[in-house]
Amino acid sequence: MKQKIYQIDAFTEKLFGGNPAAVCILEKWLETEVMQKIAAENNLAETAYAVKKDDHYELRWFTPEIEVDLCGHATLATAFTLYNYYGYNENTLRFISPRSGELLVQKSESGLLTMDFPTDDVMPVSEQINISKALGKQPLETFKGKTDYMLIYESQADIEAITPNFHLLNELDCRGVIVSAKGNEVDFVSRFFAPQCGIPEDPVTGSAHTTLTPYWSEKMNKKVLTAKQLSERGGDLQCEYHGDRVKISGKGVCYLVGEIEI
Repeated sequence: MKQKIYQIDAFTEKLFGGNPAAVCILEKWLETEVMQKIAAENNLAETAYAVKKDDHYELRWFTPEIEVDLCGHATLATAFTLYNYYGYNENTLRFISPRSGELLVQKSESGLLTMDFPTDDVMPVSEQINISKALGKQPLETFKGKTDYMLIYESQADIEAITPNFHLLNELDCRGVIVSAKGNEVDFVSRFFAPQCGIPEDPVTGSAHTTLTPYWSEKMNKKVLTAKQLSERGGDLQCEYHGDRVKISGKGVCYLVGEIEI
C-alpha cells in the first residue's frame, strides 16, 4: 500500500531550522512493528502517526528505536499537517494519546500553534555524579521528572559549552537529560540529550518544556515565558504555566510531502 508522509520543521519559521518530524495520517493503525520500522527508515528524531476517531485523533510517536510517551515537536508537526493538508479548520484540535492522555492544539490567525500538555511531576534530587561526569560540569541544581533529569546551570554560556560524553549518557536509566539556564535574550535556554532513545541531541524538545516551564515560572515569577533551545538548528518557543497544564507555542514549516510503500 501507499502512504502519504510529510516532513515538518517544528518550532521555527525558517526551513532547515527547528526540529524535523515525519507525520503519517493513517486510515487505521498499522502494526506497531511496521510503524517502528518506518520510523527507523525515516531516521528522524520522531515519526508521528495519527488516526481519526469520532471528534479527535489518536496519536502515537516513535523514535528510530522506541515508541515514546510524549513528543511535543511531532505533535505540533501533526497539527500543522492536519491544518494545512487535511482541511481541518476548527480552532482547537484534540488528540488522545494512549500514553499521555488528552492533548489539545489551538491555531491562531498568525499560524501560531499552541499545545496544551500536562505538566511534568518534577522533584529535586541530589546531584547525580554520573550525569555531571557525562556532561563535564557540575550543575547548581538537579531535578527528576517522570522520564528525564533536569540540570540547572548558572549561565547560557555554560549550556552552550557543554560537550557530552554520549557513551556515559547512554548508560543512564532515564529517557534523557535536560540542561538549562537563564537566557541572555529570552527567559531561559536549554539543550536536551537522549542517546538512550537514539537521539544524541534533540534539536527542539516540546515535551522537555513541560519540565522546564514550572521551574522557570516559579523562579522568575512569570506565567508566560520565552524560551530557546540551543541546538545547532535552534528553536523558539513560548511557554505558559497553568499549574497542572503547560501551554507550549511555536510555528512550523513544511519541508517534504511524499509517498512511501508499505
